[in-house]
Amino acid sequence: MLLFHAVRTGCAWRLPKDFAPWPTVYWYFTWWHDDGTVERLHDALRDQVRVADGRSVEPSAGPIDSQSVRTADTVPVSTRGFDAGKKVKGRKRFIVTDKLGLLLAVHVVAASIQDRDGTKRAPLWTRLDRPSIQKAWADQGFADRPVDWSASILGRDLEIIRKAPDQRGFQVQPKRWAAERTFAWMTAHRGLARDYETDPARPETMIRWR
Repeated sequence: MLLFHAVRTGCAWRLPKDFAPWPTVYWYFTWWHDDGTVERLHDALRDQVRVADGRSVEPSAGPIDSQSVRTADTVPVSTRGFDAGKKVKGRKRFIVTDKLGLLLAVHVVAASIQDRDGTKRAPLWTRLDRPSIQKAWADQGFADRPVDWSASILGRDLEIIRKAPDQRGFQVQPKRWAAERTFAWMTAHRGLARDYETDPARPETMIRWR
């Protein structure tokens, strides 16, 4: 419950005295991160939600997207960068979800990594260890090289969902909307609206605690 509280409120690890000692809480957080407990719990719960919705446990397709977020001043400079397109100095989250918007894979990098390069980073696809997923949808920032790379290296079809030429303002994009909604869910938590962790792998676990 204390970990959920930290993600929800964005409070510092030095929790109020009414809570358990913060070194104990953080020790469990890092231990469960390192031994894969959090990922296994998250995946088991996601599978139950899919079954309850009348779907197969194994998803066949899902959207991929990225989001740049600001980092705290305590985050090492070597692990953050500047997203010139979004004008954000911090880190970038790459996620793959199923059609319900449930998280399948997440990888956190410096915000300076462009979408077309971040898509090809091995850790993202190592985390997406479900061979049943043969198709992904993405926006035009992932066009060209990632499409060819996905087909030739991964054997997966990456379809680019482009905006209509006459689109003005925000509109929900078909197929891609699930990942965009997941980002909205994430940033509703103060602990995920900004990245506070010194190690880029830790925010990935924080996201799974959402």
